[in-house]
This record gives sequence, C-alpha cells and structure tokens, in this order.
Amino acid sequence: MGMIGGGKDAFIGAIHRIAANMDGLVELVCGSLSINKDIAIDSGRSLFLPEERIYTNYEEMLEKESQLPEGERMDFVTIVTPNFAHFAPAMMALDKGFHVVVEKPITLTLEEALQLKEKLAETGRLLCLTHTYTGYPMVKQAREMIKNGSLGKIKKVFVEYRQGWLSKLLEREGNQGAAWRTDPKKGGKSAVMGDIGTHAFNLAEYISGLQVTQVCADLNTMVEGRQLDDDGSVLLQFNNGARGVLAATQVAAGEENNLTIKVYGENGGLEWHQQEPNTLLLKWLDKPTEVYRAGTGFLTDIAKHNSRTPGGHPEGYLEAFGNIYRNFILTLSAKLNNTSVDGSVIEFPSITEGIRGMAFIDSVVNSNQSSEKWTPYVLANVQ
Repeated sequence: MGMIGGGKDAFIGAIHRIAANMDGLVELVCGSLSINKDIAIDSGRSLFLPEERIYTNYEEMLEKESQLPEGERMDFVTIVTPNFAHFAPAMMALDKGFHVVVEKPITLTLEEALQLKEKLAETGRLLCLTHTYTGYPMVKQAREMIKNGSLGKIKKVFVEYRQGWLSKLLEREGNQGAAWRTDPKKGGKSAVMGDIGTHAFNLAEYISGLQVTQVCADLNTMVEGRQLDDDGSVLLQFNNGARGVLAATQVAAGEENNLTIKVYGENGGLEWHQQEPNTLLLKWLDKPTEVYRAGTGFLTDIAKHNSRTPGGHPEGYLEAFGNIYRNFILTLSAKLNNTSVDGSVIEFPSITEGIRGMAFIDSVVNSNQSSEKWTPYVLANVQ
C-alpha cells in the first residue's frame, strides 16, 4: 500500500492506516504524505518508510513505484487528500497500473467521476470508496433484513446527519479542515452535502436497497461570512414510490457525529444510530420491538463476517473502516491470485456509489436553485 496525503498534519490519514493495518493484510511501503516537503519527509520517517520511498509529490511516487519490480512495488494507493485533489492522482494511479482506495466524495465534480469510471473500465483495476458507515455490522444486518423482505415494501426513509463543529467561522480562525471544506474551489458545489450529506444519502440507498429518483432541497448558509452552505434539508423520492427526508447540518451546536437512519415498511421499521452502533432496533406493527446486537449469534452471515468482537464488546468507527479495507484487500488478493471471493458477504463501496454521491450533490444544488417543487436526480440525464 502507498498513500497520497495523510501526513502528520492530517486527521484522516492515521484513520486509514489503522484500518488498513487491523487485519495484518497490508503493509505501508511508500507515501507522498503532504504537499509540504518537510512535512512529507518527516511524516514518512515517523512511519519508518525507507528514505528512497518517501516522496514529496504524488507524480514522482507513482512514476517511480511503477518502475519497481512487480513483487516490490506497491499494489494499490490510498488517496486521502481534500476533495479537489482526488481525481488527478486517481487517474494517474490507474494509468500506471495501480488499484485505488479513495476518500469520499470521490471527486470534485460528477464529470470527473464519470471519467474515472471510464478509466477503471479501460484499465480493469479496482477502486474502493471509503463510505465508512456501510462497514458497520448492524448496518449490513439492516440491509439484509430489508433485502429478505422482513419489513415488506419500504414506504418511508428518514436519515439525519447532525454535527456542530462549524457553528462558528472556524475557517477564519486557522482551522484548515474547515477552510478547504467551505472553499468551493476545493470542497465542491456544496460543503454540507459533499462532506456529510453524501454519507447520509449513501446510507439511505445502501440500507433500503432503493435508489433516489427526485429531490426537493433547501440549502442554507447559517454562519455569516461562509462561502458555502453548512445546513440542508432534502425531500426524497425513491424508485419504488417510497418517500424520504434527509437532513444534514454542521451548525447544530453540541452535536458530535450524530448520524441516524430510520426505515419503515409495511410490516414495521428499523432504526440505527451511528453513535450507538452495536444496536439495531426493529419496531413491528403487530408485536413488540426487537433489539439486535452486534457480535451475537442471531445475525445474518454478512453481519457476522463484519463483526470483530464478541457480543457486549463495543466496536465502532475504526472497525467499520477496517471492514471496508479488509473486504477490498480480500477482493484484490483474489484478483491478483486469479481466485474468487464470496460476494454475498465480502463487499465494499466502489465507483458506482461514488458517481451516485456526486449526482446527489448536483441534484440537491439544482433543486435549491430551482423554483420547481421536484427536481430529477441528475444521473437519469447522464448516459
């Protein structure tokens, strides 16, 4: 594994490294860890990388790694840069023969995401998108129960992602994470939807098994002086006729990382909270509520495969991230060894989810700017 971005001055790089290392299947062998030369070198040394494989720009890294013998060079690269710096290194990595793991949202624009899909088809490489929340075992349990028809036809989806960390103008106070997320040149068309709204959208489609077809959106900039939105609400229509409500805000002062989803069908509903991830509630129309817990013997095979500890031993964000990496690595290893994996339990988000996320952002922005009540999900207009 190689890494682009994620040096000692970054948050998410360490999360990726912990997740990748969790199962002993990956070794970090090289990195271009910062656009700052000194930070890149210092970060590489702190991770005990060989001096000759600490790079100060991704172009040099991808070029030199591609020239190494097959058994020595990296097999894949993880890209953990801000949104605007995903596309170019991903395209070059694929051209040089490397598989790719990339942070969400997948690119800065939908057009870039579609180009990336074409490049993947051309090269035959794998791409993993780290939509972390689909890695939780109880999220997979919820998806399987809906797929198996336990709730009947799905009628309603509520998904909320509430944070409070941008309640003040942190981008003017030296917070680099806030600065690039709220800069349209670096973060994209929407800050709140690009950063956390895509997670809520992805979770709603993943668990329900449905696809959004139309949106009715309201985006707001609640903090004066901010360039992009920090709050939004979206009405959703799904391809089976179900309706939904998605709320994403980063100005809910006092909230931490409050991602919640509720899905209701003909027979009952389910409820999952990211801050209490080991519990899944099933609420029935005609019988008492059931409580499912991670790590127990009552779960589906895919939930068991993605459970790492016995029941009653909490696991959370890092383990969910680790599941994404493990499933990607098992799939990549099988590809390299010309074998196969059990796709019913080994899965990870890829280019499809990346494109749908970018199309969601465009759809929401279009709807917010429109005077019409409903705006078509833009992917329907993309060939």
